[in-house]
Amino acid sequence: MGPSLQRFSRFLVLPALALGLLASTSSEVFGQQPAAKPGTPSPAEQRRIQMGGYQPERMDSKKLGPHAPKLTVTPPEELPIKHLQVPPGFTIEVWAHGFPGGRMMTRGDKGTIFMGTRNIGRVYAVMDKGGTRTSKVVIDKLVQPNGVLFHNGSLYIAAINKVLRFDNIEASLDNIPQPVDMTDAFKLPPEVHHNWKFLAFGPDKKIYIPVGSPCNLCEVNPGVHGQIRRYNLDGSGMEIVARGVRNSVGFDFHPKTGELWFTDNGRDWGGENGFEEELNRVPKDRIGGRFGFPYCHADGQSDPDIKVPDPCAGVILPVTTLGAHAAALGMRFYTGKMFPAEYRDAILVARRGSWNRTVKNGYDVLVINATADGKNAQVKPFVTGFLDKEKNAFRGRPVDVLQMPDGSVLVADEQNGAIYRVSYRK
Repeated sequence: MGPSLQRFSRFLVLPALALGLLASTSSEVFGQQPAAKPGTPSPAEQRRIQMGGYQPERMDSKKLGPHAPKLTVTPPEELPIKHLQVPPGFTIEVWAHGFPGGRMMTRGDKGTIFMGTRNIGRVYAVMDKGGTRTSKVVIDKLVQPNGVLFHNGSLYIAAINKVLRFDNIEASLDNIPQPVDMTDAFKLPPEVHHNWKFLAFGPDKKIYIPVGSPCNLCEVNPGVHGQIRRYNLDGSGMEIVARGVRNSVGFDFHPKTGELWFTDNGRDWGGENGFEEELNRVPKDRIGGRFGFPYCHADGQSDPDIKVPDPCAGVILPVTTLGAHAAALGMRFYTGKMFPAEYRDAILVARRGSWNRTVKNGYDVLVINATADGKNAQVKPFVTGFLDKEKNAFRGRPVDVLQMPDGSVLVADEQNGAIYRVSYRK
């Protein structure tokens, strides 16, 4: 165990069931945690740890805590569609509803939208039959099966440390077959905290998958946690694409360069305005590069609680920051032709919204224009109205965006179990 980790070991935060599992067979392992000593966090501090990670006294507020998810069906008349706003010329409408906790989306070749969940343990299939949409559960009782990917007729599902593949899924929705279990091939770590997944198929014909940092703030084994990986389709050939990543739940590939761009959530308990979420780019000549966590945050801010010399030296700084505690999640480059020309190759980012902030932040979809080399980023609102600023209360929580073949865009609302469609007509 290195000296800096020893100094900070009392703040190494893991969920209770995962405690002690940070050590692994990797040659880069830091080692087991020492037995409790004087100075161990008090019961009150431990409760705060369970709520979201290390919490300095400067943020000791009983008003802050994660928002309870809604795990029941929201009737269509209770959806917040009348409050949602889009730019002139655009229209937003309810596309489908009735799947509690629906989060990340992928589309099958025949038009089925598959949705992962986090809290409810299901994966849904949303079928579109001539404008009438129905849904069914593909699989249930998984541990946070957030990551979904459709490729070559197969649906890949990634839970915390389980990877499943349903072959020929769209032809089998009436009688869903047993999946191919690929868990042993991918060898994902079992820690739960910040380990819910996102899946994408890259231009290099590999599956990209994140392994988050199992804490709010801690030093991690860089060979195991705090990274984005890529694999061959069979789970072989694992390679680390990005390190120092706290919690990425959304990425896509630039339509011209093929480079990976990803969102990353900043640490909690850093103050009302710290630390901001990030939109990052992995340059082709920096594969495996470092993005800062836990020493360097946002646009080059050193961490006040875990300190090392020159914390931001060699760190790849973000294309842009996206607000403090806003929970920037799903993102996609827009490549369709329906929207105006200025949206071509722009990035749509869903921000689920804050809990670690007294004045709520996020709860919207942003549009970001930047050059292919990650310069000159311009951030604008795209879908708003999920947040009632006057009441400091939210009406929904957008978590993902997905472009449809006609150029329209779907927006997933986890809180209400609904999908909205954004379209444009001159």
